[in-house]
Amino acid sequence: MQLPPKHILSKSTFMKGCQCPKALWLNKFQPELKTAVSAQQQAIFDRGTNVGKLAEQLFPGGVDARPENAYSYQQSVVDTFQFIQLGHEVIYEAAFQYNQVLAALDILVKKDGMWKAYEVKSSTSISDAILQDAALQYYVITQSGLPLVDFSIVTINTSYIKNGEIDVFQLFKIESVLDQVLQLQPMISLKIEELKNSLKQTEMPIRDIGVYCNSPYACDFKKYCWKNIPDNSVFDLMGYASASKAFDLYKKGIVLLSDIPSDFKLTENQEIQVSVHKTQVPKINLPALDSFKKQLVYPLYFMDFETYQSAVPELVGTKPYQQIPFQYSVHRLDAPNAALVHFEWLGESGTDPRNEFLNNLLNVTDNNGSVIVYNGSFESSRLKELAFWFPQKAAEIEALQNRMLDLMGPFQKKHYYLPQMNGSYSIKEVLPALVPSLSYDNLEIGNGIDASASYYQLQFEKDNVVVENTRQALLKYCMLDTLAMVKILEKVNDIK
Repeated sequence: MQLPPKHILSKSTFMKGCQCPKALWLNKFQPELKTAVSAQQQAIFDRGTNVGKLAEQLFPGGVDARPENAYSYQQSVVDTFQFIQLGHEVIYEAAFQYNQVLAALDILVKKDGMWKAYEVKSSTSISDAILQDAALQYYVITQSGLPLVDFSIVTINTSYIKNGEIDVFQLFKIESVLDQVLQLQPMISLKIEELKNSLKQTEMPIRDIGVYCNSPYACDFKKYCWKNIPDNSVFDLMGYASASKAFDLYKKGIVLLSDIPSDFKLTENQEIQVSVHKTQVPKINLPALDSFKKQLVYPLYFMDFETYQSAVPELVGTKPYQQIPFQYSVHRLDAPNAALVHFEWLGESGTDPRNEFLNNLLNVTDNNGSVIVYNGSFESSRLKELAFWFPQKAAEIEALQNRMLDLMGPFQKKHYYLPQMNGSYSIKEVLPALVPSLSYDNLEIGNGIDASASYYQLQFEKDNVVVENTRQALLKYCMLDTLAMVKILEKVNDIK
């Protein structure tokens, strides 16, 4: 069998085109405009690959049709055809091509003389985008001449708890989506032709920005398409429904926060944001801030955790995507104007950090004084999980939780709001707004998601210099989180 001609659309580019044909065109003709893949996104890609390999154990003994590289999929199409002809009944990464559209499938299984398709996802549920993805695969496979009697999505079972070796039959859920996939077939056929025609155009399609820039996935051409959106725009509106409101305003020609009309319906917090931006007068609720400050009991412990998670649980007693604490930073302030004392701990990637993390943390936070956190629900949830894993420490953990005060509260409730906070109560925005000399911008690791990914990848790193540099970057990031709380509270205390 000869290699088929190079495909025009693949599963990934089809999905990109469904989200935005302009992005599809740019992907082919101006790929240099893409935003580089972040550590967070690369971790998601790697996770999906690892989960897919593990799921192959659901149907052992198969042959592998995956290509040597991203440029060899036509050979995979030939290999798949030959494996079918030779009578193989389980094929991994089976590839098919029809009408210059390529689709690879995670697992193809023949049972009782009938073919069934299985696509593996590292997600915990089946979204509309996943169904659309599956519908394209079904279309290409069946149009290529291979009949499918069923099509299933394999997802992660979040109820699974690791106890010994991974049980793939408990870790994964298998759900047939054949009915939904069949309903989408007419749309798939039409969409393929539409997207192929768009790729024949010599000029970039004209399409304004929209909610599709972030849904179902963040577009890697967003930075290019949004380059003319200024700072302090309607897209900086805070709140859950801010995106739809922002586009309502944008479609009316209103781009700047300062141009939002007074009669446009906003939430209370959004009204505060817009008002403060227009007047440049801070919003300060003195009674509420005083009430918060009265709860402070010295010594103060400023505490922050970093965690990682994995789709496949690696530690006994854990579930998929459960947050595992691997690092803490604590700054202690014994009295106003006293010298700060800093404590920190960072686990070894690839080991179980939970017990040592907990013991160290309990030792440095003592038994008295307020424990200051930022977004306390996160730390509280992690402590609750640690109490479950180590019930002998449950009383100490509960005592620590009872001393916690959430510094995010005054900012989340807009008791203290400055225009420089850009509608956010995130510590990443609050810190530079209150303390311009400090920010996360110049850190090698500057957010929790990158910290999580960097720590997890350390277990696979062979270069000791890279390991040490990454560990130092993790320590600097976590330390800034607690130092930030110290400096933010200083500013709150200065308000009389």
